[in-house]
Amino acid sequence: MQIILVSRGQKGPKTLDLTCRRLRCKALAIGLAGIVGIAGLGAGVALAVAGPKASALGDIGHLKQQVGDQDARVAEIKRDAQRDLDALAVKLGQLQAQSVRLNALGERLTQVGKLDDGEFDFDEEPGQGGPELTTSDAPTPAYTLPASLGESIERLSGQFDTQQAQLEALRDMLMDRSIESSLRPTGMPVNGYISSYFGGRPDPFSGHAARHTGIDIAAPKGTPVTAVAEGMVTFAGQRSGYGDVVEIDHGNGYMTRYAHNSAIIARPGQRVRVGDVIAKAGSTGRSTGSHVHFEVWYHNRVVNPLAFVRSHR
Repeated sequence: MQIILVSRGQKGPKTLDLTCRRLRCKALAIGLAGIVGIAGLGAGVALAVAGPKASALGDIGHLKQQVGDQDARVAEIKRDAQRDLDALAVKLGQLQAQSVRLNALGERLTQVGKLDDGEFDFDEEPGQGGPELTTSDAPTPAYTLPASLGESIERLSGQFDTQQAQLEALRDMLMDRSIESSLRPTGMPVNGYISSYFGGRPDPFSGHAARHTGIDIAAPKGTPVTAVAEGMVTFAGQRSGYGDVVEIDHGNGYMTRYAHNSAIIARPGQRVRVGDVIAKAGSTGRSTGSHVHFEVWYHNRVVNPLAFVRSHR
C-alpha cells in the first residue's frame, strides 16, 4: 500500500510506501506518543479537578467533628443546668418548710406574750412602701432563672422579710414587757402566810386603832427573804420600829421594804434580781414574833401590797 501526499505548492507529490518497515515503525511511534500525551493531559486535568474536591471534603469532615464536639458540650451544659435547677427546687422546698416553722414560732410567741388578737397576724403582710428603682437604676442580672422558679423564690424572699420584721418587732415587744415585768413587784417575798393585812387594825401592843402600812407574813426565824423585783438596794440597816430593814428601789417608781429581819444579806448599792436572797426572817424591832413586814411604795406613796403578792409572772 502507498500513500501519496499532494502539496498545493510547486513541489511534486510525495509518496509514502507502507510496505516499508521503517516507515511503519515511525508511524506507530508517533501514534503511541500521541496516546501517551493525551493520557498524561487527562490525568493532569483529573488531578487538578480532584484536588480541591478532596480538600473540600476534608474541611466538611472537620466541621462535622467540631459540630459534634459542640453538641456534646451543649448537652453537658444542659445536664449541669438541670442539676442546678433541681437543687434550687429542693432548696425552695426547704425554704418553704422553714417559712411554715417561722409562722408557727411567731404564733407561739404571740400566745406566750399574751398579745391581743390581730396585733401580729402572720397571715397578712404589714404595710410597706418606698421608691421604685427604674430600669436604668436597677442592676442588670448576670443570668435569669425560669419564670416560675424565679417568681417562687422572689415571693418566698418577700415572705421571709415580712416574717423577720414581725418577729423582730415581737421580740422587742416581749423583751420590753419582760423587763417591765421584772421591775414590777410580784409574788411573796418569803414562804409563809399573811398574818396581818394593810390598812386599819388594832395595834398589837397597845390595842388602839392604828394604820398598818404593809402586810405581815409569818415565817420561821431564818427563812430566806427574797427580792420580789429587780432593782438596786438603797438601804440595808436598822430603822426605828422596823428593826433590820432592806429597801430596794426598782427604778420605775416602785420601792419595796422588807423589815424585822434576823439577818441582812444584801448591801447598799448591790443590784439584785428576782428571787435573790436579801435577808433572813426574824423578829427585830417592834415585833411580836418572827415574820416579815412587807411594804410597797409607788412614787413615794405607800400602797396595798396584797395585789402584788397575789400576782404571778
